[in-house]
Amino acid sequence: MLYALSCQRGNLTMKRQIKQRLAKIIYLAGGLGIGILVFLIYNGYIWPNSYFAYKYQVQGIDVSAYQGMINWETVAQNKRLHFVFIKASEGMDYQDSYFRKNWDESNNRGILRGAYHYFRTTSSGLAQARNFESIVPAEQGSLPPVVDVEEDGLKEEELKTFLDELESHYKQKPIIYVVYPLYDKYIKNEFTDYPIWIRDVIKTPRLSDGREWSFWQYCNRGRIKGIDTFVDINIYAKDYEELRKLTFH
Repeated sequence: MLYALSCQRGNLTMKRQIKQRLAKIIYLAGGLGIGILVFLIYNGYIWPNSYFAYKYQVQGIDVSAYQGMINWETVAQNKRLHFVFIKASEGMDYQDSYFRKNWDESNNRGILRGAYHYFRTTSSGLAQARNFESIVPAEQGSLPPVVDVEEDGLKEEELKTFLDELESHYKQKPIIYVVYPLYDKYIKNEFTDYPIWIRDVIKTPRLSDGREWSFWQYCNRGRIKGIDTFVDINIYAKDYEELRKLTFH
């Protein structure tokens, strides 16, 4: 009798130990799985909203000196990439050292390209427009110029001056790249007739006023063959023929 009770207790103890070990294994496996997932996302191998972005056929990238030397021949072999926006200038005096090379080589490889300017809230809109115009040619086949609005403290009249000058110079309606908080604060009420390029790395974009977006930056840690660093990946909302219609003629 005592032996039987001892065996039962021993079996219960063993079962308890097995359950504890299994729980520990499951916990460690779960932690390892989360760790692997974080690693893959951080290093750009997978991206949370790629599922939502995949249904859009026209994708592109935006680049600057940060990407360093780009192998455009290799980049052009990626059949899902149809366009590139290239950083040209910033503020009233900075010009990207890789702009000219990226501008020429992407075009030589048959990729639709446009240029963008990083808008500084501390500088005159007209001076910034002149800086952009001095480096970006008005060439046939170019996408509309883009203004990158990421700084708070924006003076709407300076941005309007900048946009008016570029539209007059290039005969194209500029595109406004913006993040949600600044769209709500500065753009949605004052700049209603400009195409919007919105950043949303979590989900499909939805602007607070129901306005349609034209471009969507869905990933800021993308990996593209031919580029050694992370790169932003973008979507155009319509088809390729509609994108071509935006180009300078």
